[in-house]
Order: sequence, then C-alpha cells, then structure tokens
Amino acid sequence: MRLVFLGGPGSGKGTQAKKLVEKFGLAHISTGDLLRKAIKEETKLGLTAKKYVDSGELVPDDVILGMIKEELTRERRGFIFDGFPRTLAQANGLEKILGEMSLDIDYVVNLQVADDLIIERLGARRLCKGCGFEYNLKTRPPQAGGKCDQCGGELFRRSDDNDEVIKNRLSVYREKTKPIEEFYRVRGKLVEIDGSLDFDEVFEAITKSVGVG
Repeated sequence: MRLVFLGGPGSGKGTQAKKLVEKFGLAHISTGDLLRKAIKEETKLGLTAKKYVDSGELVPDDVILGMIKEELTRERRGFIFDGFPRTLAQANGLEKILGEMSLDIDYVVNLQVADDLIIERLGARRLCKGCGFEYNLKTRPPQAGGKCDQCGGELFRRSDDNDEVIKNRLSVYREKTKPIEEFYRVRGKLVEIDGSLDFDEVFEAITKSVGVG
C-alpha cells in the first residue's frame, strides 16, 4: 500500500498517517519531520530550509525531491507520504521518480478541515522534545501537565504555531497545494475525508476508503 496524505496544516494528516503506519507496518515519510531534524542539527539543508519554515513558506521543490528520491531508494516497502507533494512540480517530480522505480501511488487521502478549526487546533498543539509525540491542550492534553506521557520529555509549542504564521501557511497551501487535488482527481486516486470529525471516525473513514477497513 502506497498512500499520499493531503490537507492543510493542522488537518490531522500527520497523526492519522502515524496510526495507519503503526497498524499496517508502513514506512512514514514526512518531509516536515526530516526538515525539522535537519534544522535542529543545523545541517546545510536545515539552515537553508529554516528561513522558509519560520515564515510559513514552502521549501524549494528541488531540495524536497532530492530528499524524497534518496528516501525511496532506501525504503521499498509500503509507505505513506505525509504532507507531500505540496506543489504541482513536486507531484510531477514524484510521479517521475516512482515511474523510474516501477512504483505508483494507490490512493491520495485528502483531509478537509475549515480554516477557523485549523487555527484553533494549531494554537493548542504541543510537541514533545524527546519523542516528538503530539498533544492538543483541548482535545488530547497530556496527563502530566507540561510533560510527555510517553517519555517524560518537555512539551513545547512550534515557532510557526501562531495565528499570523498559521494564516500565511493556509494562504500558501491554498495557492500552491490545492491544485494537486485536481492532479490526483483526474488520475482517479483522490479520496475526500471530513477531517473535522472525531479522530477515530476519521481513521475509520480513511481505512474504508483505501480498502483496509
């Protein structure tokens, strides 16, 4: 099973993708996670990407595609792309890379959530510095206050989880990423999911849509 998860920032695609990965033993390929690691480690790629991430802009396509090709060379089992591709150039680039490897995407899951709910969700999001587990102070708060229930690590709020940057990220998403929905729709791969539902309801809808529920 090879999937792409689409949806605006805060739509829940990362959390849903991780649960699907755990249940079916898939590889989880998140350019966001890879970039945040590079930024934390202050690699050359990380330093280049940081200025884009901090302002809510998209990292250049050539950087992302090179990273994806390298990842797919190492990982040939089933996988989920979480938040990638984000531009038509990336979608075309991915199609070319997969074609060279005689692979294809099975389904593209598009999580639809209204902007006001996304802003509310991201404003309450907290991440663990230790294991990266994600919490929401309103819908899934940690039991131990500012500490992670999984590893005891300190929780933090991402620098781009503020209203001004979130609104800019949503604007960038609509401009650059929404056209990808049509790209996959005409290929018969797009499935639409109401991402505003309860977490378990969203997961059930996804598994049914991709034929494993």
